[in-house]
Amino acid sequence: MSGYKKILTDIKNRNFKPIYFLHGEEPYFIDMITDYIAENVLTEEEKGFNQTVLYGRDVSVDEVVANAKRFPMMAEHQVVILKEAQGLGTTNLQSKLAEFENYFKNPQPSTILVICLKYKKADGRKAYFKAAKKNGIVFESKKLYENKIPDFIQSSLKSNGYSISYKASFMLTEFLGTDLGKINNELSKLQLIVPKNTEITPEIIEKNIGFSKDFNNFELQNALGNNDFKKAYRIIDYFAQNPKDNPILGTLPLLFRYFSQILQYHGLKDKSQKNVASKLKIHPFFVKDYIQAAKVFPMKKCSYIIDVLRDIDVRVKGVESSANVTQGDFLKELLVKISR
Repeated sequence: MSGYKKILTDIKNRNFKPIYFLHGEEPYFIDMITDYIAENVLTEEEKGFNQTVLYGRDVSVDEVVANAKRFPMMAEHQVVILKEAQGLGTTNLQSKLAEFENYFKNPQPSTILVICLKYKKADGRKAYFKAAKKNGIVFESKKLYENKIPDFIQSSLKSNGYSISYKASFMLTEFLGTDLGKINNELSKLQLIVPKNTEITPEIIEKNIGFSKDFNNFELQNALGNNDFKKAYRIIDYFAQNPKDNPILGTLPLLFRYFSQILQYHGLKDKSQKNVASKLKIHPFFVKDYIQAAKVFPMKKCSYIIDVLRDIDVRVKGVESSANVTQGDFLKELLVKISR
């Protein structure tokens, strides 16, 4: 994220590069950089003659280069944006991208060429890649691991004048997953409703997004880790009564990961906060919760629970299981076996 922020800061300070080659598996950062350039480099009057948007499936590399070599009209710069560059070549994309090499070696200084290659990585060994990196910006937009999503949420809200509690950020992560576009849309909705300088709390999320602050997988995990099986049963019962909103096939993988992480914690020699957070891929804030959970669930018990989770997962999917068994039945069986 640091590279992404630096690019936006430089553009804001009008420190432009002639090439922005944006590639990688995460479309969100590519879209954000592209949209910022499209909206902020030129004035509205300049955009009519000096801003061109092309699509990989509709143009050739020669056409993109021809547009990039033009001079701006009554403006200091022109902006040429190639969206969906992955559409340039369906069979050999890298060879198509290699056709940019000569232009990348000698780009038009008054042109800002933005190439958006989504869901794919460029080949860093190729000459075109090295030329783009030498004379412009090459940015790889990487998927964020789930343990990085709460920080992304906090950073996004902070930049817009909001804050969010740790619990609320992890609730959103559980509910929305790792799709940054989806997360950004939900955060935008919240910011339309909630006044600036407000802390986003679980209550605000429950009220405006419809995600229960008390009955969710995050709270179930917490209850188990704190040996609070009465609370865990209340959550399981809520899930059983609301199976569409709380599908068991969403709960089982999260619990599998949770108990696998506790098992991994037991095997660590270095149990410092920094090392635990790094090895378990969790936020440092929650290390204390895993230390507590490890007291409740020793290594042998974790191994047993993981086996139980695997068995129930197979049966939920219809293997050696009666059709009359509900999701609630499976969850209650799971809780009984965990609590033994």
